[in-house]
Amino acid sequence: MKLCVLVPGLVPGLVLVLALVLTVCVARSPYQAVLQHSRIRGRQQGPNVCAMQQIKGTDKKYFTNCKQWYHRKVCGKPTVITYECCPGYEKIPGEKGCPHVVFVVVVPQEILDALVSNVNIELLNALHYHMVNRRLTSEELRHGSSFASMYQDLHVHIHHYSNGVVTVNCARLIKPDQHATNGIVHVVDRVITAISNDVNTLIDVDDDLETLRTAIAAAGLTPMLESEGQYTIFAPTNEAFEKIPQETLNRILGDPVALRDLLNYHILKQMQCAESVVSGTPMETLQGSVLEVGCDGDQMTLNGKAIITKKDQLGTNGVIHYINELLIPDSAKTLLELAEGSPVTTATKLFVEAGLSPHLMGSEALTMLAPQNDAFKEPVCLRLMTNHMLKETLSSKSLYHGQELETLGGLKLRVFVYRNNLCIENACIAAHDKTGRYAAMFTVDKVLTPPMGTIMDVLKADDRFSVLVGAIQTAGMTELLNQQRALTFFAPTNDAFNTLPRAELNKLLRNQQELSVMLRLHLGEGMLVSGGVGSHTRVKPLQGEKLELGVRNYTVYVNKVPVADADLMATNGVVHAVGSIIRPLRESRCLVV
Repeated sequence: MKLCVLVPGLVPGLVLVLALVLTVCVARSPYQAVLQHSRIRGRQQGPNVCAMQQIKGTDKKYFTNCKQWYHRKVCGKPTVITYECCPGYEKIPGEKGCPHVVFVVVVPQEILDALVSNVNIELLNALHYHMVNRRLTSEELRHGSSFASMYQDLHVHIHHYSNGVVTVNCARLIKPDQHATNGIVHVVDRVITAISNDVNTLIDVDDDLETLRTAIAAAGLTPMLESEGQYTIFAPTNEAFEKIPQETLNRILGDPVALRDLLNYHILKQMQCAESVVSGTPMETLQGSVLEVGCDGDQMTLNGKAIITKKDQLGTNGVIHYINELLIPDSAKTLLELAEGSPVTTATKLFVEAGLSPHLMGSEALTMLAPQNDAFKEPVCLRLMTNHMLKETLSSKSLYHGQELETLGGLKLRVFVYRNNLCIENACIAAHDKTGRYAAMFTVDKVLTPPMGTIMDVLKADDRFSVLVGAIQTAGMTELLNQQRALTFFAPTNDAFNTLPRAELNKLLRNQQELSVMLRLHLGEGMLVSGGVGSHTRVKPLQGEKLELGVRNYTVYVNKVPVADADLMATNGVVHAVGSIIRPLRESRCLVV
């Protein structure tokens, strides 16, 4: 009889030299890739030598891939390189490397007879569960496969992972293909236990998961967790639910859509045993969002937090890891909850002070434009906060150039799409959208200042531009700056005019034609807010060839002149104050001899 034996390594009480790791070797599989890389790194030590990464202070060793080889870390812990025989080979005294194919003895019949005669049935059953009544090489241990064991035909389950780790019932395969005269031994890192229940049954019988069990039933997820699959469930304990404010918990439990999203956010689309995790990896949930599953030493982590209290509770259709914190996805949150933990606490406080709490906690379809904390450099009128709330739920991906958005305050805001940025009036998107149960939140880089008049109105209302206003009137350009079009005006302040010699300034201000030429060089076609300026941005002026813009140390420059005050919004354009008169750029010419 030919056997395949899964041997748990260094298990007290077993006389056998059993070190079990079920390796799934399929051509070009991730396991084969890391094994090959380990062979390459170990070849200078002789034939069939593999380089291994051993976590310092432990006995845990891993075949190494290229990334791990250079980082020298597993689960955030430093590793040292060791060399040992590759799977299936052993050393011969006096010879270099590992030239000899290893053969082991697979559980002699006399040992089995002794176990039966000593009535050690539990140990015998455990041993039988590590055996498959056929010869299986590592190449036949394919991902997702399962094989009936010699204990009541209960199956052992094989899983491969992209980092090269292979598990058998969540035990890591460490040495495959140890050939014997009557079978093959695959060494795993611990004793594996028989599984016969699905994950829903495991949840159903654990009193520590009572609240979760009730929530699963209310959300109608029981049939899914009873069906075939390869799920990973991060199961919140009763304690985890108790940490949530009762009002928030009641709202979610009473909302079938939010509850389903909450639970699906705790379930991965694929099976992920703890031993398969060697570094932080983003993994998609059934809810559609991503969790970062990682590790820190022996602890498994979620989104960087060590909240997993029990690992690898294996069912026939997946694995359960217990967690002591409830994970609430954005899709189950109100606007107020979306803002929590984001760098918009100042804006959130102002929304509340402005009396907008019912909108932040309600079920309206809204989009909140939330300025980052560092955007508040001076006091803000609370009345203006209504202009940061849009009357529909939006996605930034669906916005288009020239689109108009209506606010709760009744104003229309314009959308500007640039090569490097997406802006609503002067405020540009600074982070990914957050979409809640009913509403969405855009984090923006500035406090939004809606237009209150034409360019001419903006200039007249600001004492810094009194000389400019007179110059515009002299040049006969008042009507141009009141027209409904899209212009960008780099507006010289009084200080800019005063930098000119007095005689030159007086001559300029009396000459209509020269004034018109100078001012038109300061006027660009189209709307360009400061957030739309890239490293090499060009604007076509009304007079001249081009204006060249760039950003240096958070300051916008136009033809090398710094912008002193950007983004004074108007209904027909935008004004940027400059402290110097802009001159045409001189083209460099090469002298040809």
